[in-house]
Amino acid sequence: MKTYTMHIKGMTCPSCAKHIASILEQMGAKHIHVSFRRGEAVCKLSPTHIEAAKQAIAAAGYEPIEAVEKAEETYDYIIIGSGAAAFASAIEARKYGAKVAMIERGTVGGTCVNIGCVPSKTLLRAGEINFLAKNPPFAGLHTSAGDVNLAALIEQKNELVQYLRQTKYVNLIDEYGFTLIQGEAAFVDENTVEVNGKKLSAGRFLIATGASSAIPNIPGLADVDYVTSTTLLERKEVPKRLAVIGSGYIGIELGQLFHRFGSDVTLMQRSQRLLKTYDREISEAMTEALTNQGIRLLTGVSFERIEQDGNVKKIYIEIDGKKQVVEADELLIATGRTPNAKALRLEAAGVKTGSRGEIIVNDYLQTTNSHIYAAGDVTLGPQFVYVAAYEGMIAATNAIGGQKKKIQLDTIPAVTFSSPAVATVGLTEQQAKESGYEVKTSVLPLEAVPRAIVNHETTGVFKLVADAKTGKLLGAHVVAEHAGEVIYTATLAVKFGLTIDDLRETLAPYVTMAEGLKLAALTFDQDVGKLSCCAG
Repeated sequence: MKTYTMHIKGMTCPSCAKHIASILEQMGAKHIHVSFRRGEAVCKLSPTHIEAAKQAIAAAGYEPIEAVEKAEETYDYIIIGSGAAAFASAIEARKYGAKVAMIERGTVGGTCVNIGCVPSKTLLRAGEINFLAKNPPFAGLHTSAGDVNLAALIEQKNELVQYLRQTKYVNLIDEYGFTLIQGEAAFVDENTVEVNGKKLSAGRFLIATGASSAIPNIPGLADVDYVTSTTLLERKEVPKRLAVIGSGYIGIELGQLFHRFGSDVTLMQRSQRLLKTYDREISEAMTEALTNQGIRLLTGVSFERIEQDGNVKKIYIEIDGKKQVVEADELLIATGRTPNAKALRLEAAGVKTGSRGEIIVNDYLQTTNSHIYAAGDVTLGPQFVYVAAYEGMIAATNAIGGQKKKIQLDTIPAVTFSSPAVATVGLTEQQAKESGYEVKTSVLPLEAVPRAIVNHETTGVFKLVADAKTGKLLGAHVVAEHAGEVIYTATLAVKFGLTIDDLRETLAPYVTMAEGLKLAALTFDQDVGKLSCCAG
């Protein structure tokens, strides 16, 4: 038997309710409760008898409108997904005393800890150490490194992932007292989801199901044994040749990682320049760095087809009208991300998606159904774990806390963990001009930054974008080792409206990469090459 709520027109008094209850009882129903005021009857009944019950009620002169299977469990807040957005939202909702359920179809923890930030960054550090051991920038050092034991590195990486998943996710479930349900969730209606054949209801929902690797439509690709950012990091041997389709942050990071492990790497992209959404100086600095390191970079590529001959992948391409074939032992697809939303039956809940399948949200993270929220990568907003966590917290504050907080995403720092790293915050020069600013910029080559000079690592740049009228800093963009450690300082400057003069007048510790921000501020109107050390 299942519990049903039947909506019925025509009941006018307690006698009507008793009449309906008698009919249901004759049909074998149990736990019957009928309210003429609400126009409904709730009971447990065999699914095979529900239509017969409706017909019997209709024969008695009433109008049964619909019979809805009642949820077997009710919550204040149901979260679909278990990544950074989901956990931040659950923790925030519990602060308001909400009864919270989290539904996860796969591994708890989402992208970052399992297949994204954590595994890639720990392996990037290993690659950096291996590269420096083989290529020390200092005369007089005699260092070397043997072949990489990738299987051992993957095992160590997996142990780290398991530890952080347990301590930063799984252990928090009992700590904060919400319920984890393993299974695939799909909406039945705007108040109900079904999981493992069981119906659950809630007053508010959060969709935080993340995104997966997007696979481009290239002839022959479906028949080729390719890898994504997830499966590449489970390989146990370093491929001799790695080809990468896509040269965004994922392609750059993983391409450089395997180059440092010993692979011959070719990066391929459709656009004419690397990191096309960044300022040209950033693109040029990274192109120079990767090329100098021995990575083959192909831009303006048209992909004709892909074939596999034994274990060899053959990528047929065209550049400037000239055809060529790139051969590789491993092919990485790194062409962006696609939302994990298809299995949710969003139409049943009145939740609309955009052209790429992303869930559409407003500034309060409400979907087109105001009781259902979405956060993180499933919205295809800025795809960073810290943004997802922030949005998850805002969603719970609004959904459960009853507030009307808008998301503020104007000053999001972004880092590509390559070597040198790329870090950026605020507006690019082009974006500032398009926003109506009269712009002035400064461009400081890394060879003018003392930290880079003493490190013998001078390929890179600092670029600052400012309002020409007020001097207010609008954006900062850095290509340098440890640029990610620098960008938080610039983020504070942009967020709180600091000016070029503010940066100039603030003491910066000598021989730090962050000093480059001050030197870039000085570069607006003087040649820092003609200053003495530490001079401001």
